[in-house]
Amino acid sequence: MERITSNNAPAAIGPYVHATKSANIIFTSGQIGLKPQTSELFEGIEEQAKQTLENLKNILESSNSDFEHVLKATIYLDNLDNFSKVNSIYKNYFSEEFSARSAVEVSKLPMGAKIEIELVAETK
Repeated sequence: MERITSNNAPAAIGPYVHATKSANIIFTSGQIGLKPQTSELFEGIEEQAKQTLENLKNILESSNSDFEHVLKATIYLDNLDNFSKVNSIYKNYFSEEFSARSAVEVSKLPMGAKIEIELVAETK
C-alpha cells in the first residue's frame, strides 16, 4: 500500500492522508471545499463543490490518475436540495462516460462544509 499526499491540496485536518493506493486502485479521503493555501472553507454550495473537485483533481494527479479513471464517487451533502446545483458543477469535471456515484444527505460535515466527496479510481 502507498500513502499519497498532494502539495496542491489542503493539508489534512485530522490523522489521515489524501489517498491510499493498493495495486492500481486509489481511495481518496473525503475532501471539502478548503482553499489549499489557507485551509479556509469557501462559502456557498457552488464554490465549495468546485473547490472540492479541484482538490480531488490535484490528489488524483498526485496519484497518477484523473477523473476519467474514477470508478465510484460518493457525495455527502448537508442538504439534498443542493443536488441539482452540485450536478451542474460535477458534470464539468467528468466526461459523458460517467462513473458510478452515490449522493446522500448527512446531518453535519467537517468544519461546517456543505459538501464532501470521496473517490475510488484506478491509475492511468
